[in-house]
Formats: sequence, structure tokens, C-alpha cells
Amino acid sequence: MWLPIIGLLVGILLGLFSDFRVPDEYSSYLSIAVLAALDTLFGGIRAHLDKVFEEKVFLTGFFSNIILAAGLAFLGVHLGVDLYLAAVFAFGVRLFHNLALIRRTLLSNWSLKRKNN
Repeated sequence: MWLPIIGLLVGILLGLFSDFRVPDEYSSYLSIAVLAALDTLFGGIRAHLDKVFEEKVFLTGFFSNIILAAGLAFLGVHLGVDLYLAAVFAFGVRLFHNLALIRRTLLSNWSLKRKNN
């Protein structure tokens, strides 16, 4: 469970302390890819808490979500349609759903521990 969180923290620190800048024409692709990656990260945390986490499912989901999201944004730019909004909506809904399930699982585990003590 700690590996995705450590990876996220390392990525944030590298982003904060480096002078790397993403060109403006790629910023929508990067933002949608980050949203897809966060969705997969929260899904992995939820799966770990439910004790059904599988590394292969996590890794394939991580890369396929990023590729799908960036592909939708790319296709939308070339068609002149804001297709990235569909990915933002889908991954946003899943992100909040996973966060709600994580919160409920943690609260129920905490209540169960308190009750047993």
C-alpha cells in the first residue's frame, strides 16, 4: 500500500523542486493524465483496504487509464470537440466514489477496533 503513496510524494517533490515546465499546448493532456493516474491510485488504495489488491490489475489499469484519457484529449483537439471533458467527468466521478469508499472502510475499521477495545 505504501508504494503508490511514496511514488506520489516523490513525484510531487520532483515537480516542486525542478525547473521543468510543460508547454501550454500539452497542459490539457498532462492534467487529464494526472487525473487518470489519481483515479487509479485511489482505486488501488481502496482495493488494498478491501484486501483484493492485485499488482497486475493496478499497473495495467494505471497505464491504460492514462493512455485512454490522453487519447480522448488528443482526439478531441483534432476533431475540434472538447472530448477531454468526458474523461474529466468519468475519472472525477470515479475518484470521488473511491474516496468515499476509502473513507467508509477506514471509519468502519476504526469503529470496529474501538468497539473491540
